[in-house]
Amino acid sequence: MRLRRGEMADATVYSDDPAGQARAWQAAGFSWLHVVDLNGAFAGRSVNTDALNAILTCVTIPIQLGGGIRDRAGIEHWLAAGVARVVLGSAAARDPDLVREACRVHPGGIAVGIDARGGRVAVDGWAQTSELAAVELALRFEDAGAAAIIYTDIGRDGMLSGVDVAGTVALAARISTPVIASGGVAGLEDLTALRDAGAARIEGVIIGRALYDGRIKAEEALALFKY
Repeated sequence: MRLRRGEMADATVYSDDPAGQARAWQAAGFSWLHVVDLNGAFAGRSVNTDALNAILTCVTIPIQLGGGIRDRAGIEHWLAAGVARVVLGSAAARDPDLVREACRVHPGGIAVGIDARGGRVAVDGWAQTSELAAVELALRFEDAGAAAIIYTDIGRDGMLSGVDVAGTVALAARISTPVIASGGVAGLEDLTALRDAGAARIEGVIIGRALYDGRIKAEEALALFKY
């Protein structure tokens, strides 16, 4: 399932077999799988546990999981289940001590998800926008040991309107934590722009709808980043 601008009422279901789709992306050659429990993001707890467990049992590439994980029990559960990296978004804005402790206990296993609307952090499955600036939140975790900052421009997410290259590069320039770009990737030109932006700390790019719609072919995307 993919949302447009984070709206559950504007969702498109691309497959009723998440595990099968995960196998397909692994076979295509991707080195990581980014998974979001969308229902969990709105509910504030993991909801699609059967689907998530099925994905974990059928692929060998590392999985990065977000959506509804907002307490220590949830973090511990999914890391023990085999998730390589847990993404904490709403928890980062509301319970920074939890995120810091998780980073300390699980080095390399925690990413901070910063979802922004108009430069401000959104929480609760993007249902609410706070007054906190995205860059301010990122700076709060500079010394926490997060594996990455996943930066999503909600206004572009699922819209195929083009990734926010300037905003992503500007964020990466302000912090030392690696940044993963997300939201709005529409074609190879977006990937090329991020690759050529010269920001060494942009560690990766999350591609969703453009892959499902066939606007980006997996082999073409991967070829851009072969050195």
